[in-house]
Amino acid sequence: MGECKLNGFKNLNRSCYFNGRDKNVARDFGRRARSAEPNCCSRMKTIFLQECMRKKPSSSVLLAHFPSLQTPSNFGPFSFHKLTHKTENKNLDKPLRILDLTAPKRTLTANRQSCHLRLIQEFLQIQPHQFDREQFNNDVESTNMFDETLEPVVNKERVIHRDGLRADASVLSRAVSSCASTRAIRHGVQLHCLAITTGFIVNVYIGSSLISLYGKCGELKSAYRLFEEMPVRNVVSWTAIIAGFAQEWQVDVCLELYHQMRNSTSKPNDFTFVSLLSACTGSGSLGQGRSAHCQTIQMGFDSHIHIVNALISMYCKCGNVNDAFCIFESMGSKDIVSWNSMIAGYAQHGLALQAIDLFERMKKQEVKPDGITFLGLLSSCRHVGLVKQGQSYFNSMIKHGVKPELDHYSCVVDLLGRAGLLEEARDFIEKMPIYPNAIIWGSLLSCCRLQGSVWLGIQAAESRILLEPWCAATHLQLANLYASVGCWDKAARVRKLMKDKGLKTNPGYSWIGIRNEVYRFGAEGRSNTKVTQILTVMDSLVDHMTNFGYVPEIHEEIDDDSYTISQVDT
Repeated sequence: MGECKLNGFKNLNRSCYFNGRDKNVARDFGRRARSAEPNCCSRMKTIFLQECMRKKPSSSVLLAHFPSLQTPSNFGPFSFHKLTHKTENKNLDKPLRILDLTAPKRTLTANRQSCHLRLIQEFLQIQPHQFDREQFNNDVESTNMFDETLEPVVNKERVIHRDGLRADASVLSRAVSSCASTRAIRHGVQLHCLAITTGFIVNVYIGSSLISLYGKCGELKSAYRLFEEMPVRNVVSWTAIIAGFAQEWQVDVCLELYHQMRNSTSKPNDFTFVSLLSACTGSGSLGQGRSAHCQTIQMGFDSHIHIVNALISMYCKCGNVNDAFCIFESMGSKDIVSWNSMIAGYAQHGLALQAIDLFERMKKQEVKPDGITFLGLLSSCRHVGLVKQGQSYFNSMIKHGVKPELDHYSCVVDLLGRAGLLEEARDFIEKMPIYPNAIIWGSLLSCCRLQGSVWLGIQAAESRILLEPWCAATHLQLANLYASVGCWDKAARVRKLMKDKGLKTNPGYSWIGIRNEVYRFGAEGRSNTKVTQILTVMDSLVDHMTNFGYVPEIHEEIDDDSYTISQVDT
């Protein structure tokens, strides 16, 4: 019986499984599917195995119905995903049994097998809610991005796997890389499963791609565990793990990994230094950034344009705009990223006139601006209140062939709101040709809070919650706004909603660099051993500021952990 014939009774049997749950029908379907071997598709096996796992069968039952499950090439990656997703209470017995049936044991040691299996289970079972929440601001955009860039590669892998052919390591590596570039972690985990079942998990390129996937999706512990389990590492592996920690601005870890890399057989390349510099950029560690700059000169990478662009961003964001401009001026040839980095640096420090002058100079040299250029210009204007000029730049985008995106609209909303033009900001949102996202409503909400416009702020907060129902900060802001106008019942309802959803705000962090070491402080944190001395110095600074006329702005807020009112100075 071929697969075509199977399709005739597929729906009936599926209905029996999930509605009637008839064991006899399930067994009959197993016999029919077994007679269709080896043409029975992976999807049919998945349906049957899901029912078997629900009834907790032994391994012999699975093998009796599908002898070919012992052959990895006949087992689809999505079947493996379904099986591991069914595990409960962090128990690894069931997925271990499936892995024993499918993965070629000669390629994995027991410890490494356990490592990969735990990683897969953490994503597919322990934290399934994370898959329902795409790491993009716009779900439609992320879906389109996946369809256009990732689906062809994954489909090729499916076809190869379905036809019983051994998957190619290069195709699998490209598929994982595509998942990493689009932050499609769910599909990446499925490919991680496939890498295990096909034995390619030991391939250094696939391992590096998986490290990049988990790192870009913020799962640094998983990325580092994979990195530690790699039998062989190359410069791509080291750069991928450094880039992952750099994304979280953990400059100390990045530097430690960099020193370990220097002591290994792998030598850093220009992309390694780009990641290292980005870590210094995010943490504001100027001393460490200067050290990395010296390393690039010693290794001859200081002439690479992407290294120079990273240096400009690093010096700008670490507060040294003059050094950044000197590097910019010394460049023999500049690309659009160079101009954008310098304009963004000026914008960050409120130097709007310098940013505008640089843009005019850029136009004279016939360098075509892009969306990032206008984002820097609009940011410059909003920081110093150049409303008319900002609106003019926004209106000129089409003339330069640049289509405004949500970030540009958000800048204009913030520009108007900071200037106190809240009604104009709301009208601007209502007239947008594209649907406003949560960031735009968040910009209006922040401006309303700054200007003391409570009712418009409530509208903005409610609109944002509709788009980001999991955002704890917005819920808390809405509760505070309700409380500020005496709507205690509504404030209580929002707080109860937060509790029911299990929402809690993430603590804010700040950091300071002293003698080339970065110290990070959390809001209300007491973990530092010298916290008493630190608070004493802070109190003396506040007293000193008060003597010079500083008056804190006091307003009432609802505490995040308990329904109490506290006074907060801002």
